[in-house]
Amino acid sequence: MNREEKAFGTGYLTLESGEVFTGTLYGAPVNGFGEVVFTTGMTGYQEVMSDPSFAGQIVTFTYPLIGNYGINPKDFEAQKPALTGMIVSELCLEPSHYESTKTLAEAAEEFGFPILAGIDTRTITKRVRQNGPLFGVISDQPMQAEEVVSLRNKHAKKSLVAEVSSQRIERYPGTGEHVVLVDLGMKQSIVDALLALGCRVTVVPFDTSIEQIKSLSPDGLMFSNGPGDPEHLLAYCSEWRKAAEQYPTLGICLGHQVLALMYGGKTEKLAYGHRGGNHPVKDLETGKVYMTSQNHGYVVKEESLEQSELNVSYRNVNDGSVEGLTHKSLPVFSVQYHPEAHPGPSDTSHIFHQFIQSMREVGAKTYA
Repeated sequence: MNREEKAFGTGYLTLESGEVFTGTLYGAPVNGFGEVVFTTGMTGYQEVMSDPSFAGQIVTFTYPLIGNYGINPKDFEAQKPALTGMIVSELCLEPSHYESTKTLAEAAEEFGFPILAGIDTRTITKRVRQNGPLFGVISDQPMQAEEVVSLRNKHAKKSLVAEVSSQRIERYPGTGEHVVLVDLGMKQSIVDALLALGCRVTVVPFDTSIEQIKSLSPDGLMFSNGPGDPEHLLAYCSEWRKAAEQYPTLGICLGHQVLALMYGGKTEKLAYGHRGGNHPVKDLETGKVYMTSQNHGYVVKEESLEQSELNVSYRNVNDGSVEGLTHKSLPVFSVQYHPEAHPGPSDTSHIFHQFIQSMREVGAKTYA
């Protein structure tokens, strides 16, 4: 079959502002609705596609050509994508890579989300940057702005973590420290990074009780990345704090935000989020700047931490936002960025080494 036949005809992106963009529909012939966000990475569309943190979002790629190296079996971050659509300038239908087994359009059709191609993605990116969070719908017909706003209001208070978190405990063997990973919508690359360092990993659902966590006898505790508003998880924070104070603990992305909430901090939505593999972050202790991979739409409010037991450890160079926290007396810390990368630079992989060292130090004191 000629790959051009994979298109489903003309498609439309309708924003809640009433603006309509016209392109060509690929992937699954279904409507996609959600917050319209943009990511700035030049590569890594497969990891973006399968990252659970994009649940409920339509992802716009600022890089103009997407799909040119196809889809392979190895680079998935979850078993199935949670995003609701993709917007690209040019979609490659004839990829070239020795590991490619299908096109991005074929993967979208298989997983059930639409791709709208032939769009002026620069204009959409400008709209998001200028107007803040925007809700939109990809469909085969233009919609009225009122319809889009109605869909936004319907889903505004919906917690997405329950939809993407593991439903059962999953165990990964290793010979080193035992990490219990609380799955808020984790990327597989986090598990892979821990396994590569020899850790034994047990992934547990987000609502696992502290008693269940204790029964697993962890050496350390980790809270993963994930989608949505962190304050939707406030009901779990008091129990999570009890667990975090018993084991060396690391929070990543959403895990960083809920760690702040555990200690009385607050979060707020950014105007347009940080998504991509080129975000500079400064280590406030050493003064060193790292290029980081990021994917988040919320941020910890620094002023809310003034009376807490947490210190700011990393700061975003571009906008000064909080990128890391460290407990004043306990081996508990967090980062807003992704030390496992995928996609993006692995400049901050030392965070995992720091976490393992904290587990070893606590273990040495325990068994001395």
